[in-house]
Amino acid sequence: MTDSELLFEEVAAYLKPKDVEHIRAALEYSEAAHLGQFRKSGEPYVSHPIAVARLLTPLHLDAQAIMAALLHDVVEDTEISMEQIAEKFGKSVAQLVDGVSKLDKIEFATREDAQAENFRKMLLAMARDVRVILIKLADRLHNMRTLGAMSPEKSERIARETMEIYAPIANRLGLNAIYQELEDLSFKYLYPNRYAVLSKALKVARGNRREVVSKILESVTQRLEAQHVPALVKGREKHLHSIYRKMQTKSLAFAQVLDIYAFRVLVDDVPSCYLALGALHGLYKPIPGRFKDYIAIPKANGYQSLHTTLFGPFGTPIEVQIRTHEMHKIAEAGVASHWLYKSTDTPFKDLHTQTHQWLQSLLESLSQSGDSLEFLEHLKVDLFPDEVYVFTPKGKIMALPRGATAVDFAYSVHTDIGNRCVAAQVNFELVPLRTELRNGDRVEVITAPHAKPNPAWLSYVITSKARSEIRHFLRTVHFSEAISLGERLLGQAFTSLGRKLSEVDPLCWDRLAKETGAKSRDEILADIGLGRRLNMVIARQLARVGEDGSGEQANTGGVVTIQGTEGMAVQFAKCCRPIPGDPIIGVIKHGQGLIVHTHDCPTLRKGKSGVDKWMDVAWDKHINRPFEVSIKLIVANQRGVLAKVAAAIADAESNIENVHFTNEGEYTALYFTLQVGHRQHLARVMRGLRGIPEVVRITRVKSVPV
Repeated sequence: MTDSELLFEEVAAYLKPKDVEHIRAALEYSEAAHLGQFRKSGEPYVSHPIAVARLLTPLHLDAQAIMAALLHDVVEDTEISMEQIAEKFGKSVAQLVDGVSKLDKIEFATREDAQAENFRKMLLAMARDVRVILIKLADRLHNMRTLGAMSPEKSERIARETMEIYAPIANRLGLNAIYQELEDLSFKYLYPNRYAVLSKALKVARGNRREVVSKILESVTQRLEAQHVPALVKGREKHLHSIYRKMQTKSLAFAQVLDIYAFRVLVDDVPSCYLALGALHGLYKPIPGRFKDYIAIPKANGYQSLHTTLFGPFGTPIEVQIRTHEMHKIAEAGVASHWLYKSTDTPFKDLHTQTHQWLQSLLESLSQSGDSLEFLEHLKVDLFPDEVYVFTPKGKIMALPRGATAVDFAYSVHTDIGNRCVAAQVNFELVPLRTELRNGDRVEVITAPHAKPNPAWLSYVITSKARSEIRHFLRTVHFSEAISLGERLLGQAFTSLGRKLSEVDPLCWDRLAKETGAKSRDEILADIGLGRRLNMVIARQLARVGEDGSGEQANTGGVVTIQGTEGMAVQFAKCCRPIPGDPIIGVIKHGQGLIVHTHDCPTLRKGKSGVDKWMDVAWDKHINRPFEVSIKLIVANQRGVLAKVAAAIADAESNIENVHFTNEGEYTALYFTLQVGHRQHLARVMRGLRGIPEVVRITRVKSVPV
């Protein structure tokens, strides 16, 4: 029988005759469209869409999906348009074809940009209809099976993309058979020599261990029968890449990987799973720490099983999976179980809910990513979860990727919790936010109403949701703060010209935006706040494009007041750490906004240039926030002196941010970074410290190396 005849035999087994006729029409259309086209292997091109459609029939996908599989390359590789597909086969089929098609008609700067944008498009379509990714995975699987016809360079690139993206997506959707075959085929083309050596070693081991495997199968079956647990017991060989990964992660030679065989026990219901576990633990001793209960806590892709590793005969470790027949269906078919088993059972509902939630989280990071490459980074992070399971204070289980921190947990609960978190308690103990979570941890997040995400969090969060939410917040807040500062700086420039910013006509702003290539008034103001444009230049341009060009008399007014709450648009220089009461000066730095220094800052004196970028600034009279300041104490080396100093600082209502010391013989130099409200507050702190007998000298350190 030909492949097309086999396809119709397979679809006729579960679809209505009318649906089969629609599929026949789609095949004829595809054959006509691809007429005269051949694959690299020399086969007629239509053999590929037929093979893709046949890969979907075991999953019992509907007629629309099979038709889309047959037509998936028609728009990409022929002159036929998406509108013609929609007119001939309906809008749903056209949308599936569009979701699978690449963006070949658009020019991209690099191959990476094109790849990232194609994934972006595919995942948007996948979020609307999960059949898109099932067709794409079948397409990729057939391409991987026939990759030998490609050049080594191209086959390696496709194999790497498959290993990094498509295989993990198949795993994330619970499509176990597709996932394992994609991994093994990718391994074959990425590391051909290792693949060949390992394949040969596995064949030899298969013959040597056949007797041991049959003995274990017989013992397990007899023990379960004796315990009156009806079960189907199967032995299975681990797939090649799984063995290679174990050799890599544990630095083992092939001869040391004893558990290349695993055993699967299928039972009728959940209680029988635990009865079977008890029976097997009585037969062979379990290896401590190697038991996992994925029935009580399922994996993110809906997978459920009991996993245990036992000391078998001759000291061979035996991996055993115990699950119900229903769990086995989900483990093999994953999200496709909806089509394969028409059922309203809770496991299937849960699986689709989890898949939908994952796709929605991908959509969120997609909408907040600055560009496609950033989104691709989020996607890769999200596809390698290797979960840890933690508990909320109310006992709800949360699955997070291994290595996730308290900040990742906060964002997984809710975006607002993440944005406002200031501390965390793990197992009732206060811990730093960067603390990595472990299985079974009870995590509670402490929030504050005015807290904001810290850019430093990006250095240790690992979930795509946390990363994208932090970046989104920082971009948004930075932009709004820059607009506010830009407006104040431009107002100062207008005052020096003897005019008022509020009097500028909106039409003047529109004309200036057109002239300067900006999108809007807000973008111009943000650029001023970030130092990308000079306030005086923009003020003069606005005056020039305005209907009334008069009023360019110089005026010395217009000092910018510093309130201390401007956020990232106004920064306080680390080199001199100004505090309210210090004489200050502002410098506009490109891309960073307004940097506030003390008048006598040595760093400022060294780099004094670009007079147009200097700003007159002054402290606002009503500032109510702490500022960092550095002090140096020379103290006598005596027991308990550090405790006295810390107590005096606390008595003066100041917080210690950091402390370090250097030993200088009989004396020690203590360097403190403190939080104070203003110069008078600092003076009060220093007075308190001078009252300690052991303190020899105390000075404020203004020049701090950065």
